[in-house]
Amino acid sequence: MTTFPRFVLLVLLACAIVTHAQEMKRYTVEGDKFSVLLPKLPAMTTTRGLRKTDRKYQTQRQIETYVDGLLYTIDVYENVKPRLSLNEFFSAYKEDIKCDPGGERTVTVDGHSGKECSVSDKDHPAIAQFFATDTHLYRFVVRRQPDVAEDTARQFFSSIKLGKNTDGINVTDGPGDQIVLSKQADQKARLLKKPEPSYTDEARKNKIAGTVILKVVFTSSGTVEHIHVVRELPYGLTERAIEAAKKIKFVPAMKDGHPVSMWMQLEYNFWP
Repeated sequence: MTTFPRFVLLVLLACAIVTHAQEMKRYTVEGDKFSVLLPKLPAMTTTRGLRKTDRKYQTQRQIETYVDGLLYTIDVYENVKPRLSLNEFFSAYKEDIKCDPGGERTVTVDGHSGKECSVSDKDHPAIAQFFATDTHLYRFVVRRQPDVAEDTARQFFSSIKLGKNTDGINVTDGPGDQIVLSKQADQKARLLKKPEPSYTDEARKNKIAGTVILKVVFTSSGTVEHIHVVRELPYGLTERAIEAAKKIKFVPAMKDGHPVSMWMQLEYNFWP
């Protein structure tokens, strides 16, 4: 007998948020001549502030995101005249993050010399790298929880690109890839396409009926991520529901004029 699984979409009201490793994507800021790999769209704030060394006004950006025990921070400063050298920049800005004395080393990215230091904070150890060009000053920092391996943080630094060939997803001022509940969004995610899963032959043979429940995130970039199985069914039905969820097309939720990610609950009902 032909079966017609039904798709029901409910908003997840639970407040707990669980993050898992995600695919890294390359991000940049137009005109700032750098790019890096990050696990999600970061928040960014742009201001006009005073340079520490001589109180000259400069454009300053802070770009930041947090996932899986790692806090990624990128500080970009306009290198106004008189230009700061790498040593001057490092000396003036390393104290903000309390670099370990004597724990410095030289690094190079795309022909640009830089300096690296470590921060031996027992709760949030960190690594920082500093670079100076004719137009910009960069400070890249990764803070991690003690149970997160340093090698995981190192992957971020190996992804840094400096110079002209720094294409990526453009970051603009805003809250970044927040994960919000439906009631927190100014405009909820709008479905465009919601494929239905099909039965497996084995499930039909065993007359399996019931509901697969998934908790997922409809991301600000239009993909379905963080898929967690709340209730499963045997004989491949759970896997069919996950496959269908990944194919959902939607317009992302909006908050404060920016696209944001939103937790959703998906229910796939299978009735023989």
